[in-house]
Amino acid sequence: MPLTCQTLIQTYPAAWEKATTHPFLTGCHSGTLQPVQFNTWLVQDFLFVKAFTRMVGRVLAAAPDDHIDVLLAGLGALKDELLWFEAKASERSLNLSAPLQPTCQRYCEFMASLAIASYPVQATAIWAIEYAYNQGWQLPGPMPAPYTEFADRWGNPGFTDYVRLLAAQADAALSTASPDVEAQAEAAFLRVAELEAAFWQMAFASGDEGMGR
Repeated sequence: MPLTCQTLIQTYPAAWEKATTHPFLTGCHSGTLQPVQFNTWLVQDFLFVKAFTRMVGRVLAAAPDDHIDVLLAGLGALKDELLWFEAKASERSLNLSAPLQPTCQRYCEFMASLAIASYPVQATAIWAIEYAYNQGWQLPGPMPAPYTEFADRWGNPGFTDYVRLLAAQADAALSTASPDVEAQAEAAFLRVAELEAAFWQMAFASGDEGMGR
Protein backbone atom coordinates (compact mmCIF):
# COMPACT_ATOMS: atom_id res chain seq x y z
CA MET A 1 0.00 0.00 0.00
CA PRO A 2 1.40 3.42 -0.92
CA LEU A 3 1.84 6.05 1.76
CA THR A 4 -0.96 8.64 1.94
CA CYS A 5 -1.66 11.78 3.92
CA GLN A 6 -4.43 10.01 5.80
CA THR A 7 -2.24 7.10 6.82
CA LEU A 8 0.35 9.55 8.17
CA ILE A 9 -2.25 11.10 10.48
CA GLN A 10 -3.55 7.67 11.49
CA THR A 11 -0.03 6.39 12.17
CA TYR A 12 1.07 9.38 14.26
CA PRO A 13 -2.04 10.69 16.05
CA ALA A 14 -0.16 11.97 19.10
CA ALA A 15 2.28 14.03 17.03
CA TRP A 16 -0.54 15.46 14.95
CA GLU A 17 -2.60 16.33 18.02
CA LYS A 18 0.30 18.32 19.43
CA ALA A 19 0.58 20.15 16.12
CA THR A 20 -3.07 21.16 16.03
CA THR A 21 -4.16 21.61 19.66
CA HIS A 22 -2.34 23.92 22.05
CA PRO A 23 -3.02 26.32 24.94
CA PHE A 24 -2.31 29.18 22.53
CA LEU A 25 -5.35 28.19 20.47
CA THR A 26 -7.58 27.37 23.41
CA GLY A 27 -6.53 30.70 24.93
CA CYS A 28 -7.73 32.48 21.79
CA HIS A 29 -10.99 30.53 21.99
CA SER A 30 -11.57 31.34 25.65
CA GLY A 31 -10.39 34.93 25.34
CA THR A 32 -7.74 34.41 28.01
CA LEU A 33 -4.64 34.69 25.80
CA GLN A 34 -2.61 37.78 26.62
CA PRO A 35 -2.36 40.32 23.76
CA VAL A 36 1.43 40.36 24.04
CA GLN A 37 1.48 36.61 23.48
CA PHE A 38 -0.67 36.85 20.40
CA ASN A 39 1.38 39.74 19.03
CA THR A 40 4.59 37.78 19.52
CA TRP A 41 3.10 34.91 17.54
CA LEU A 42 1.65 37.18 14.85
CA VAL A 43 4.96 38.85 14.00
CA GLN A 44 6.78 35.54 13.80
CA ASP A 45 3.98 34.06 11.71
CA PHE A 46 4.37 36.88 9.19
CA LEU A 47 8.08 36.07 8.92
CA PHE A 48 7.21 32.39 8.56
CA VAL A 49 4.69 33.06 5.79
CA LYS A 50 7.29 34.99 3.80
CA ALA A 51 9.58 31.96 3.95
CA PHE A 52 6.69 29.62 3.19
CA THR A 53 5.82 31.66 0.09
CA ARG A 54 9.34 31.12 -1.20
CA MET A 55 9.01 27.40 -0.46
CA VAL A 56 5.78 27.15 -2.46
CA GLY A 57 7.51 28.91 -5.35
CA ARG A 58 10.29 26.32 -5.28
CA VAL A 59 7.79 23.46 -5.14
CA LEU A 60 5.96 24.94 -8.11
CA ALA A 61 9.13 24.53 -10.15
CA ALA A 62 9.22 20.80 -9.34
CA ALA A 63 5.50 20.09 -9.70
CA PRO A 64 3.95 18.13 -12.57
CA ASP A 65 1.85 20.14 -14.99
CA ASP A 66 -1.48 19.02 -13.56
CA HIS A 67 -0.52 20.26 -10.08
CA ILE A 68 0.43 23.78 -11.13
CA ASP A 69 -3.01 25.39 -10.90
CA VAL A 70 -3.55 24.47 -7.25
CA LEU A 71 -0.12 25.74 -6.25
CA LEU A 72 -0.62 28.97 -8.18
CA ALA A 73 -3.91 29.51 -6.36
CA GLY A 74 -2.03 29.03 -3.11
CA LEU A 75 0.58 31.59 -4.11
CA GLY A 76 -2.14 34.09 -4.97
CA ALA A 77 -3.70 33.61 -1.56
CA LEU A 78 -0.30 34.04 0.10
CA LYS A 79 0.19 37.39 -1.63
CA ASP A 80 -3.12 38.59 -0.17
CA GLU A 81 -2.19 37.14 3.21
CA LEU A 82 1.09 39.02 3.43
CA LEU A 83 -0.73 42.29 2.72
CA TRP A 84 -3.29 41.37 5.36
CA PHE A 85 -0.52 40.69 7.88
CA GLU A 86 0.90 44.14 7.21
CA ALA A 87 -2.50 45.70 7.84
CA LYS A 88 -2.97 43.78 11.10
CA ALA A 89 0.53 44.74 12.24
CA SER A 90 -0.21 48.39 11.55
CA GLU A 91 -3.43 48.18 13.56
CA ARG A 92 -1.51 46.69 16.48
CA SER A 93 1.59 48.92 16.14
CA LEU A 94 3.84 45.90 15.60
CA ASN A 95 7.30 45.83 14.08
CA LEU A 96 7.42 43.28 11.27
CA SER A 97 11.18 43.73 11.00
CA ALA A 98 11.68 41.99 14.33
CA PRO A 99 14.35 39.26 14.32
CA LEU A 100 13.42 35.64 13.84
CA GLN A 101 13.00 33.79 17.09
CA PRO A 102 14.88 30.46 17.23
CA THR A 103 11.75 28.36 16.66
CA CYS A 104 10.77 30.36 13.59
CA GLN A 105 14.37 30.25 12.38
CA ARG A 106 14.39 26.45 12.60
CA TYR A 107 11.10 26.23 10.72
CA CYS A 108 12.36 28.52 7.95
CA GLU A 109 15.58 26.52 7.67
CA PHE A 110 13.59 23.31 7.39
CA MET A 111 11.46 24.72 4.59
CA ALA A 112 14.56 25.92 2.76
CA SER A 113 16.12 22.47 3.10
CA LEU A 114 13.21 20.95 1.17
CA ALA A 115 14.50 22.62 -2.00
CA ILE A 116 16.65 19.55 -2.64
CA ALA A 117 13.92 17.05 -1.70
CA SER A 118 11.94 15.14 -4.29
CA TYR A 119 8.50 16.43 -5.25
CA PRO A 120 6.52 13.83 -3.22
CA VAL A 121 8.35 14.98 -0.09
CA GLN A 122 7.74 18.64 -0.89
CA ALA A 123 4.06 18.03 -1.63
CA THR A 124 3.63 16.15 1.64
CA ALA A 125 5.27 18.96 3.60
CA ILE A 126 3.13 21.70 2.02
CA TRP A 127 -0.04 19.75 2.76
CA ALA A 128 1.01 19.12 6.37
CA ILE A 129 1.90 22.77 6.98
CA GLU A 130 -1.37 24.07 5.58
CA TYR A 131 -3.50 21.38 7.20
CA ALA A 132 -1.98 22.03 10.63
CA TYR A 133 -2.96 25.70 10.38
CA ASN A 134 -6.41 24.86 9.10
CA GLN A 135 -7.11 22.35 11.86
CA GLY A 136 -5.47 24.43 14.56
CA TRP A 137 -7.80 27.35 13.96
CA GLN A 138 -10.84 25.24 13.12
CA LEU A 139 -10.93 22.67 15.91
CA PRO A 140 -11.57 24.99 18.86
CA GLY A 141 -14.76 26.29 17.23
CA PRO A 142 -15.87 29.91 16.75
CA MET A 143 -13.54 32.37 18.43
CA PRO A 144 -14.42 35.67 20.08
CA ALA A 145 -13.05 39.05 19.01
CA PRO A 146 -10.32 40.01 18.44
CA TYR A 147 -9.43 36.51 17.20
CA THR A 148 -12.54 35.88 15.11
CA GLU A 149 -11.02 37.11 11.85
CA PHE A 150 -7.89 35.02 12.35
CA ALA A 151 -9.89 31.85 12.92
CA ASP A 152 -12.09 32.71 9.95
CA ARG A 153 -9.06 33.19 7.71
CA TRP A 154 -7.36 29.89 8.47
CA GLY A 155 -10.23 27.72 9.68
CA ASN A 156 -12.79 28.51 7.01
CA PRO A 157 -14.28 25.76 4.79
CA GLY A 158 -12.72 27.21 1.64
CA PHE A 159 -9.26 26.76 3.12
CA THR A 160 -10.23 23.23 4.12
CA ASP A 161 -11.16 22.53 0.50
CA TYR A 162 -7.79 23.85 -0.64
CA VAL A 163 -6.02 21.58 1.83
CA ARG A 164 -7.94 18.61 0.45
CA LEU A 165 -6.61 19.44 -3.01
CA LEU A 166 -3.09 19.56 -1.60
CA ALA A 167 -3.65 16.16 0.03
CA ALA A 168 -4.85 14.69 -3.27
CA GLN A 169 -1.75 16.02 -5.02
CA ALA A 170 0.55 14.68 -2.32
CA ASP A 171 -1.17 11.30 -2.47
CA ALA A 172 -0.79 11.21 -6.24
CA ALA A 173 2.90 12.02 -5.96
CA LEU A 174 3.40 9.40 -3.24
CA SER A 175 1.57 6.71 -5.20
CA THR A 176 4.65 6.03 -7.33
CA ALA A 177 7.31 6.95 -4.75
CA SER A 178 10.08 4.56 -3.78
CA PRO A 179 10.31 3.27 -0.21
CA ASP A 180 13.18 5.69 0.39
CA VAL A 181 11.15 8.67 -0.78
CA GLU A 182 8.19 7.49 1.30
CA ALA A 183 10.47 7.42 4.35
CA GLN A 184 11.62 10.97 3.59
CA ALA A 185 8.02 12.13 3.24
CA GLU A 186 7.15 10.50 6.56
CA ALA A 187 10.10 12.23 8.22
CA ALA A 188 9.02 15.58 6.72
CA PHE A 189 5.50 15.10 8.09
CA LEU A 190 6.83 14.40 11.58
CA ARG A 191 9.17 17.39 11.40
CA VAL A 192 6.28 19.65 10.41
CA ALA A 193 4.22 18.33 13.32
CA GLU A 194 7.10 18.96 15.72
CA LEU A 195 7.72 22.48 14.41
CA GLU A 196 4.04 23.40 14.46
CA ALA A 197 3.75 22.42 18.12
CA ALA A 198 6.85 24.47 18.91
CA PHE A 199 5.54 27.44 16.92
CA TRP A 200 2.37 27.70 19.02
CA GLN A 201 4.47 27.42 22.17
CA MET A 202 6.78 30.19 20.96
CA ALA A 203 4.08 32.74 21.82
CA PHE A 204 4.75 32.09 25.50
CA ALA A 205 8.53 32.27 25.22
CA SER A 206 8.87 36.01 24.80
CA GLY A 207 7.01 38.90 26.25
CA ASP A 208 8.03 41.83 24.11
CA GLU A 209 9.58 40.83 20.78
CA GLY A 210 7.70 42.30 17.89
CA MET A 211 6.10 45.06 19.92
CA GLY A 212 6.14 48.80 19.25
CA ARG A 213 7.97 50.34 16.35
